[in-house]
Amino acid sequence: MKKDTTNIDRIIEMAWEDRTPFEAIKYQFGLNENEVREIMRKNLKKSSFKMWRKRVKGRKTKHFKKNKLSTRFKSKNQK
Repeated sequence: MKKDTTNIDRIIEMAWEDRTPFEAIKYQFGLNENEVREIMRKNLKKSSFKMWRKRVKGRKTKHFKKNKLSTRFKSKNQK
């Protein structure tokens, strides 16, 4: 996957969304959670990154395996 500005912006947008699991980002862009974390760290202000990490850490909706209610994910912006 080419990491151009458009893709980076979309990855960040998906990472901020509460109901978009990391698995959806992996499916669309081929990036695992650690790679998403690195993109967020490099492209957000330090305080914004800390706020995001605190927000998603352990959140069931961000981890597909922990979210028992959802069996499918698809953002309206997803290809």
